[in-house]
Amino acid sequence: MNLLEQFGVIPIDFMTVVSLFGDYKSPRDKVSSLEKEGQLIRLKKGLYVVSTDIHKKVLSKELMANHLYGPSYVSLQNAMSHYKLIPERVYTIRSMTTKRSKSFSTPLGNFEYVTTKEDYFRIGIRQEIVDNSFVWMIASPEKALCDMIFSTAGLRLQSVKAMKKYLEEDLRIDFSAIDKFDAEIVKQCIETGVKKTELTQLYKLLKA
Repeated sequence: MNLLEQFGVIPIDFMTVVSLFGDYKSPRDKVSSLEKEGQLIRLKKGLYVVSTDIHKKVLSKELMANHLYGPSYVSLQNAMSHYKLIPERVYTIRSMTTKRSKSFSTPLGNFEYVTTKEDYFRIGIRQEIVDNSFVWMIASPEKALCDMIFSTAGLRLQSVKAMKKYLEEDLRIDFSAIDKFDAEIVKQCIETGVKKTELTQLYKLLKA
């Protein structure tokens, strides 16, 4: 068995790879060789994922997003598409983080991170368990929508009517799903002071 197969789809750091090949005269050269051979895919300096040719499993970009830059959770258009709130498929994986905003271009796709303050960040995060083998963090549907409102520059929604129009025309959101939203999560976001006016209109719309 290829030694790398044991890691499956979980991203691994440089030292973890080196630990497998400590008996080599130059473990660093071995890691470089594995990358050149396509057995390892470098996500960023010091972080890799094993090629699907080795473990024969589908790689999770959401899991990679969590590991690439953290703390973070998948959100915004990606989470909304995941919950089928919006019709579009989304190719750049966008996440929220407490660190500074950052973006990465990798052989497996592009990843973007939007910064926010810690008290807001902690609200409405879920675990997505895949095949009982790994977990990645994602915004709840309500938090993903709050994140969209938070991260959209220049957005001014001063009434429930304006909020409804934004959801219908700009996001093309599925209103049947909104009926099931937990307004309490939106209320918690409001209490942090982030986009308070706009999120208050969303809260009123959900409670109506």
